[in-house]
Parts: sequence; C-alpha cells; structure tokens
Amino acid sequence: MEENKLVEKTHIITIAGKPGSGKSSTAKLLAQQLGYDHFSSGDLFREIARSRGQNVKQANLDAEGKQLDEDNIDEMVDRRLREIGQTENNKVIDSRTAWHWMPNSFKVFIDLDLIIASKRIIAAMEHDDVAGNRNEHIPESLEDYAHELGERLASETRRYEQQYDINPYDMTNYDYVIDSGKNSLDQVVEKVIAAYTAWQDKL
Repeated sequence: MEENKLVEKTHIITIAGKPGSGKSSTAKLLAQQLGYDHFSSGDLFREIARSRGQNVKQANLDAEGKQLDEDNIDEMVDRRLREIGQTENNKVIDSRTAWHWMPNSFKVFIDLDLIIASKRIIAAMEHDDVAGNRNEHIPESLEDYAHELGERLASETRRYEQQYDINPYDMTNYDYVIDSGKNSLDQVVEKVIAAYTAWQDKL
C-alpha cells in the first residue's frame, strides 16, 4: 500500500462501520450539530447500482471482479471522495474508504454485532428513510441475514485489498472506534464530537 503522508488536520470527519451500525444517521446528526455538510458514498453507490439494475449485493460482487477503470462503480465513488478531500472542508462523510483518501481527516469506525445489525435493518425496512435498501434480498431468519451481511463484509474486504491494499474493517486505521450496540445515536454523536474536539485541540 502506498503510504499516505499526514498533512495539516482538516475539518472533515470520515465515518466507516459495519452494516446497520448507523453510519448515515450518525453522519447526518453530526453534520447538523457541527454545521457541516454531509455526504454519503453509500447513497452514491446505491444510486449507481440502481441505474444498472443491480442490488447492493450484486453490485459488490460485480465490482469485486473488475479492474479499476472509469466505469468501475468503486472508482466512480472513490473519484468523488478524492475530489472532496482535495477541494472541500467542513464535511461529515460516511464511507468505507474515505478515511484512506482523506488521511488528515478525523477517522471514525462504528462497530456493531451482525445479529443486532440484522434486527435493525429488517426493522428499518418499514420506514421511508431507508427506501434505498429495499432492492436488497432480506432473508426471513436473523441468522441467515447476519450470514449474508458477513459475506458482504468479506466481499468488500477482498475487493478493497485487491484494489487498494487496504482493509476498511481493520479498526487500527481509525482515530476513534465506538460500538453503536452499546450506545444510543445521541450518545454516539456526543462521544464522537468530544473525541473530534480533543483531536482538533492536539498539536
């Protein structure tokens, strides 16, 4: 992996995490409370996948076997992330790879047990704010869905290791890790803001 050189800290928070951990909800509330803009690479990924007639699982598997050319869905998303890192500030970004493209950002990982994640995602399917996930196949069994989520994580890990030699689920890549199964959304946001403020204050 090409080593990223740390430069002056930015006012950018990058958020990665497990499926169902609340990355987007956390990012949106953080942005609101900090007065920052919010960007979700997952939203962009799903938008591109839908335009190609694919669900998230199909798009992940399709991207895993492809070269990084201009039509690769990962490259399209990551190109936008690189643009943000080079030209923008005062942003909260939920993305699996933004921490890599923005090494001088405050890098957060939100952890969550996959069984709890399965319960949350299935329950959330009834709400309009996750309509973008409705093109995913959801097994009836929590254990089966947790297994599918685990397969998705493995697929993404293989893909990013192949493409960039990085592992977005290696928590040593992050400045701050928090378990959303043990903290409410408000608690996660409060603790991330406190950690971000302390990080900014360090020389």
